[in-house]
Amino acid sequence: MKKEEIKELSIQELKAQIEASEKAYRELKVTHAISPIDNPAKITKDRRDIARLKTVLRQKELAAMAETSGK
Repeated sequence: MKKEEIKELSIQELKAQIEASEKAYRELKVTHAISPIDNPAKITKDRRDIARLKTVLRQKELAAMAETSGK
């Protein structure tokens, strides 16, 4: 996913996307351990995408907390 697409997601959508991405990442790691995959760079890309999703989620959570405490 692109950064712009990630920023447009809601908190619930981000959590669902993180869960799905982490599951796919774990399966990819297991598959790679059993027999090498065609593109091992995908493991790194997936890990970075998960980190990107978690970063945006945390930013949105902090913004929501600041908005709540500011009222």
